Amino acid sequence: ERTGFKGRIFMTHPTKAVIRLLLGDYLRLMTMKKSGASGELSSDDVLYTEAELQSCVDKIELIDYHQTIDLNLPSGLKFHALNAGHVLGAAMFFIEIGGRSVLYTGDYSMEEDRHLMAAELPKYHASPDVLIVESTYGVQVHASRAEREARFTGTIERIVSGGGRCLIPVFALGRAQELLLILDEYWREHPRLQSVPIYYASKMASRALRVYQTYANMMNARIRSRMDLGNPFSFSHIRNLKSIDVNGFDDRGPSVVFASPGMLQSGVSRQLFDRWATDPKNGVLIAGYAVEHTLAKEIMSQPKEVVTMEGRRQPLNALVDYVSFSAHVDFVQNRDFITSVNPRNIILVHGAKEEMGRLKGALMMNYSKLPENKRPTIAMPPNEVDVKLIFTRRRSAKVMGKLAESPAVAEEDDKNENGDAAIDRNEKKMAQPPREGESVRGILVTQQNSSKIVSPEDLSTYTPLRVGSVSSRLHVPFAGKVETLRLFLNEMFRGIEETQEDATEDADDKENGGVVTFSLHGGQVQVIAGKTKGVATVEWDCSSVGDVIADSVVALIMHAQSSAASIRLTGRPCRHKSKKAREGEEEEYQKRSTEEHLRALHNALTDQFLCVEATYEANKGTFEVKIDAANGSRNSENDNEGGEDGDALVCVAMVEFEGDLESTAKITVESEDEKLASNVRACLQNVAAASAPIAIG
Repeated sequence: ERTGFKGRIFMTHPTKAVIRLLLGDYLRLMTMKKSGASGELSSDDVLYTEAELQSCVDKIELIDYHQTIDLNLPSGLKFHALNAGHVLGAAMFFIEIGGRSVLYTGDYSMEEDRHLMAAELPKYHASPDVLIVESTYGVQVHASRAEREARFTGTIERIVSGGGRCLIPVFALGRAQELLLILDEYWREHPRLQSVPIYYASKMASRALRVYQTYANMMNARIRSRMDLGNPFSFSHIRNLKSIDVNGFDDRGPSVVFASPGMLQSGVSRQLFDRWATDPKNGVLIAGYAVEHTLAKEIMSQPKEVVTMEGRRQPLNALVDYVSFSAHVDFVQNRDFITSVNPRNIILVHGAKEEMGRLKGALMMNYSKLPENKRPTIAMPPNEVDVKLIFTRRRSAKVMGKLAESPAVAEEDDKNENGDAAIDRNEKKMAQPPREGESVRGILVTQQNSSKIVSPEDLSTYTPLRVGSVSSRLHVPFAGKVETLRLFLNEMFRGIEETQEDATEDADDKENGGVVTFSLHGGQVQVIAGKTKGVATVEWDCSSVGDVIADSVVALIMHAQSSAASIRLTGRPCRHKSKKAREGEEEEYQKRSTEEHLRALHNALTDQFLCVEATYEANKGTFEVKIDAANGSRNSENDNEGGEDGDALVCVAMVEFEGDLESTAKITVESEDEKLASNVRACLQNVAAASAPIAIG
């Protein structure tokens, strides 16, 4: 609140509950200090106020283990929490940023105890690029858990059996709950000790235990199974002391007191230590890690004298013993964890300089067996010193979705000795990942420094992208006929699909009888004529192929209405009448034009077959073609009939115009000789294609 931090705060559920207790207890201690001080506390005496604490807690976002949080930043920052096993709610964080990964362990423990699970290894991930790991114990190795528990309970029993009082300085949360479980079970198994009271002197004792009871489902299987029978944190032989007056505390008999803080720097634990330190029957049991330059660390070296809180010196006659129940990894556990994770860079933190140096040396010795290019870098930076790591750009992509599976392969049918099909094995094999060397084609998507290859169908599943298309529409001036457009398109393209619709009331061009649509390249390009008078519309899906075809179609349309060939093939003579035109002139012109066209057909047939007789009647022409039998080919029926060498083959062709020259002409070809009929028909078709758009019926 006071640093101006504007980012987001993430915590596990138990951590948020615990932090509210701990930070709130700090404010309580500061208030007590204020009431006992002669003057008032300044703003420098406290780090935050109650309002600032509540504002901070309200900003906390809760997360669960293995829940991936994507911050949607350009760097691609996302992370998920893993169980650290240090205290209830403790988490390691696996962070992905800029295409690289970082595993930050924080404080972690690889040993399952009476209520917490051991830390978990990151699964389903490649080795992290950077591992930031604690080095609290350096190269020290803990004794076995059974040995430590036996030594812990044995030391306490020896002190109280001799009539002494045993002080166990602990923090309110963390190792205290573990030690309470151990001692309560030991007292329950040894009835002779049940007359000796065990006290848990902490202002937060009851509230801390409620947090543990609430989140028992996040503890190990042992606690979860006991929850079905009762509350495992409801102790039978331990009493909570919400408040304790050390001066008025009745300590005439043997007792065991758990008191905070764990480093003996102040509070109830320090007051009791100053009171009991001179009696040789008493004892102090340090059960966790002791920070350098604290009283807890100092008395572990068994000094002759200590200084009390009042500043006077007094002898230290009480027994001092150290049994580590610290929830930190020792050297063996730390080394094995680092080896399993197999990072490319290791940064040691959270430890004394000497211990960190020893751990670094041991790790370097361990990695000396590997080739130099496979050894990780190891750094142990001092506080406030930057660590710079250089990474090369990765050029790799993950194949995902359908592309990650090779197509199923069908097995061939087995054959028995007789060659018949014995067993039908057309069932497809299960899809397998593509083998090395197989080509994969898909869409390469790079997002937040990571690349993946997916098929277009999987694009919306594995990326935020969607498959879309762009359609274009171009209106091209076109004053020609649909027949002209059809002729030019069919000359240029193959496989054109043509559809025709009746002209609607909205259509401007109703003279052609409807709207004609030409579909090219599987319908990707369409040409629409007849919808708007004087305009041909070109529509297409934008693509490299579609754009090229659309450009060529537009050029073809412009050429179709301006070339001399199109005018000659589809043009009509001018039929405008002058004011002096006589009645019947149009009919006479139509009759003369039809006759001229029929004579043109006659001339073409004569040039081809020599002997052709023609008869004209109105809009109808009959052409009789005769050729020598020696030049023809008889059909199968005529082959059975006898005939002389001079017989002639005859073919009759009739051409009849239903209206003017722009209408359909019906052509009928009849002959006993199939080859002759085919030749005559082909001749007429060629003449029609070369002179005018005559539709052959």
